[in-house]
This record gives sequence, C-alpha cells and structure tokens, in this order.
Amino acid sequence: MKRKIEAQLEAWKNMKIGRRPLLLNGARQVGKTWLLKELGTKQYENYIHVSLDINRRVASYFDVDISPAYIIKMLEAEFQQRIQPEKTLVILDEIQTCERALSSLKYFAEDAPEYHVVAAGSLLGVAVNREQFSFPVGKVQTHMLYPLTFEEFLWAMSDEQLASDIRSSFASMKPLPEGLHLWAIDRLREYLAVGGMPACVDAYAQGIAIIDLPSMQSEIINNYVADMAKYASPSEAVRIRASYNSLPAQLGKENRKFQYKVVQKGGTASIFGIAIEWLASAGVVLKSQRIKQGTQPVATSVDLSSFKLYMADIGLLCVKAGVRLSDVLSGMPHHFQGALAENYVAEQLAAMGHELFYWTSENTAEVDFVLQTQEGISALEVKSGTNTHSRSLSLFVKRYRPERAIRLSLKPFGSGGSIMAVPLYAVFCL
Repeated sequence: MKRKIEAQLEAWKNMKIGRRPLLLNGARQVGKTWLLKELGTKQYENYIHVSLDINRRVASYFDVDISPAYIIKMLEAEFQQRIQPEKTLVILDEIQTCERALSSLKYFAEDAPEYHVVAAGSLLGVAVNREQFSFPVGKVQTHMLYPLTFEEFLWAMSDEQLASDIRSSFASMKPLPEGLHLWAIDRLREYLAVGGMPACVDAYAQGIAIIDLPSMQSEIINNYVADMAKYASPSEAVRIRASYNSLPAQLGKENRKFQYKVVQKGGTASIFGIAIEWLASAGVVLKSQRIKQGTQPVATSVDLSSFKLYMADIGLLCVKAGVRLSDVLSGMPHHFQGALAENYVAEQLAAMGHELFYWTSENTAEVDFVLQTQEGISALEVKSGTNTHSRSLSLFVKRYRPERAIRLSLKPFGSGGSIMAVPLYAVFCL
C-alpha cells in the first residue's frame, strides 16, 4: 500500500551530500519493516534485513566491535551477500533490543557514509530513556511512522480520485458535489472503524468483512499490553496498563483533560507520570498539551500540568471503548461520538508532523487544537456532526486573531466571516 513517507525515504536514498543513517521510529505494527523492505526492493540492487531481537548471533557481533568495517564484514559472511556502497541497503530491525547497534550508527555516519544503513525501532523512545543508553544525537536522520492517515486509507481502497477531489475542493473552498460529499463521509466512517493499522487496512481492502476486524485489532492491543510487561518493571507495568485502560473513560468525559483520579482513586502525577511518558514514548498514545494563550510561540504558554491523551489509532480506540460498529458506520448519535472525532483529528495532525496543543480560557471556553506553523497560528474546533453552534472558537478569534480559524464537522466546505468550514474528511489537507 502507498505511504506518504515513501517519498522522504527515496529522497534520503538519493542524497549526494550529508546523508546519515536513517532511523524509522513508531509503534509496533505500523508498517516500518514493510516500508524498509519495499525501499530495498524498489531502490536498491539488493538488501540485507536482520531482526536484532530474533537473530541474537548477529546482535552479538556488535558486542565485539561496532566499527563499520567489522560490521559490514560480519554481515556479508552471515548472509552470504556482498554489501556494496550505494547499491545495498542494510536494514537493522528492532534496533532498540541492541544498544550497541544503535551506537554503531554514529560511526557509519562519521567513517562510512557511503554505506546505506537504515534502522527501525518499535520501542525506541522507551529504550532511550533507560539508564546508560547511548543515542547517536546528530548522527542519524529520524522519521516517525504513524498508522495510515485517512488519505492513505483512501488510496488503499482505490479511491485516489476521491482524495484528489477533496484536495481540490479544499484549495477552492467550494463544496464537493453532494454525492461525493456523502461518499467521503461514508468512507470516513469506515476509517473510524477500521483504523489505520496496515494489517487491518490491507485485510479490509482485500475484502474481509468489517465485523471480523475487531479480533485483529484486539490482538494488536494485546501485543501492546504484552510489551508493557516485557519492557517495564512489574510495578511500572501495572501503572502503564492502568493508564492505558483508562483512556476510553478519559475521552468519554465532557472535559477530556487527563485526570489521574480516573486511573485510580487518589492517583497523582508522581504515581502515574512515568507510565504516561512510557505510553507516549512507545507511540501508543498521543499527548496534547494545554496552552494558556493563543500567541506565538505557543510553547511559552504551555501548562505542563494539563494535557489530553489520545490513542494513536482510531480503530483500536473503537475496539477498546466497545463502540458498536453499527453506530460508527451509520453515524447514529452515541455518547462517544465526539471523542472519536477529536481522537481522529489528533491522529491525522500528528501524522502530518504537528505538535498537539489545545487552549482553554479561564472559564469554560475551549479550542480543541491550536497549531503553530510558518504561516502563524491555526485554531481548530472539532464537531462530530452537522450541529456546529459554539462560541469558543469565536472567542479565541476575537481575543488572539489567529491566521486561520477552522471548524471541522460533517458540513461541506464553506466560510462564514473569519471562520472556515472544513469537513472532517479533509483534515489531511490542513
């Protein structure tokens, strides 16, 4: 399936000056290994792939010597293949399980940049936080991979033209024809149920019944929970699981700010703070920080004690929250509808590289997302249906005059005064 990040990987391959080893980070099962093998197949004469968590013999080579000359020699002997500069791609998978392999990337950058080396890590953020873990700062080019965005989902469903039509309508701010508008909404609802995990999207595109997907999604969730036990101490794992399991309840509240007391009565940041950071570092959740003012730079007004947590995949959230598929696909109103819409938008924005912030006033006004780009501040309000009445965004506009104010809903494209109306299915255009 087509992924947007492929263009960045190809650009890395074709760099003539300053290319460093590439590190692809992301949660488990978001498609890192598949992408790198595709790169090796399409862009190189051959590639060598080693899973360092499985092939412990190769992992042991790094314990002896991490110089590029030695590593290349041992990999050639192990796989009986010549590793040619510029022509062979070396893929070091699950690199977080071999700390010295990660350290070796520094020496490939400094002493042997002619070799094309890529690495992938599923829990790299967690591993880097471990004591005595050395990260090659400034010596690698890092990319983060997320589940498929809605646009990539459309591509996988052979709806490239619909994605193109949505982009054209966004550029002109003219509504799609009603038939295409309704079709895009139907596809969006399918995406909310299927999510963006590659295995689930591929199975759905191949014709599996949507009612059979929750078992696949539950297996992915179970794998995440297993990682919590494997890569954390027993006491930490308990807190990580409790925090993770609280997400549906956290998002189901009218005020979606994360509250430690929802995890456990009497819960505090000192008890669950490390667990939250573990989940964020593992790529399992997305963190949105509250800001006190809507002015640049937004980082200067962050309230470190207030944040929201979203699940990194909307399909997994549907399963974990126990939302009925019929409600999602039909668009029938339900208690969790607003939470799904907000989580969906957070996921799309994060995949586009936006840092997540939200704003609340001294009283009850709230803007769901505030983005800072080169063009300035953009304020986004999320509505799950066609009822878009709200005063919060108008208050934010009046107070801070952002470059763009956007109300996301199921209404067609349009504009009213200083606020743009953008359909939820067009978030990928922002």
